[in-house]
Amino acid sequence: MRLGLFLVLFGDLPIAEALDRAVAAGVDCVEIGTGNYPGAAHCDPAALLVDPEGLAAFRHAIDSRGLTVSALACHGNPLHPRSSVARAHHETFVRTVELAQCLGVDTVTLFSGCPGDSETATYPNWVTCAWPTEYGQLLEWQWREKVIPYWRDQARFAQAHGVRLAFEMHPGFVVYNPPTLLRLREACGDAAEAIGANLDPSHLFWQGIDLGAAIEALGRARAIFHVHAKDTARLRPAALAGVLDTTPLGEVARRSWVFRTMGYGHSELEWREWLSLLRLVGYDGVLSIEHEDALLSVDEGLRRAVSFLRGVMPSEPALSETWWT
Repeated sequence: MRLGLFLVLFGDLPIAEALDRAVAAGVDCVEIGTGNYPGAAHCDPAALLVDPEGLAAFRHAIDSRGLTVSALACHGNPLHPRSSVARAHHETFVRTVELAQCLGVDTVTLFSGCPGDSETATYPNWVTCAWPTEYGQLLEWQWREKVIPYWRDQARFAQAHGVRLAFEMHPGFVVYNPPTLLRLREACGDAAEAIGANLDPSHLFWQGIDLGAAIEALGRARAIFHVHAKDTARLRPAALAGVLDTTPLGEVARRSWVFRTMGYGHSELEWREWLSLLRLVGYDGVLSIEHEDALLSVDEGLRRAVSFLRGVMPSEPALSETWWT
């Protein structure tokens, strides 16, 4: 496996300085934001696609430091009920796929998005329960009318450009757990193999999903394309409020759960087991550190994450076949 960094951590720095920080941290590769929610501080696909000199300079900045790009990241909501938002996020997605092909990067990380509850809605509507029954009816309308038609077309588009779409299973969007990821994959038919997961354990932990079971289910489908390295800790307020927590992320003491640096939410033994299981199902790719720990500074959080992962991650090729071969 290789160790990476989601470079938006240094979004306040020019790309050269951000890449220097990545090298100093001891990572092998970077995941680079191209717009939408991650921002485009280091990479504007629309500009680079029409600027050969700028594109060459971008490549050189990465290559000359001995780094590679694990993925381009354009997490957004192209299903947003407000057409202006959906259109902008879609355009960023399209340019990102085109740039990935141009750079020889085979993976784009992203969100599935979430529609509204009707053609006249102005806000997304994330359905989280089956009763009263109108919630189930709404959910089926969203998938039938919005989710499947859009992503079936985009999966074919990505496949034609030699790019895989690695969806982060994130609550608030229609793909938020392994069953919804696999539902989308199946719905994309002849382009299903373009659909997979950017497996971010932190979002699965707070939902109560068993990470080992998630790895096995996605591994059987050969649907793990990229992995985020981020932990989550449950806090005491969860005993009273549960995990569906709308408390602002910065108000740590009042939250039911918080994102943590690797090792601060789950033990070293647990992470060894999960990383071994990833290898058993055939994943030998990148662990991309995403630092969102409100209790540790950027420098300390990154330093501790690198040290922890270097101590538990496999670093040489696997010796055996996967379970599913």
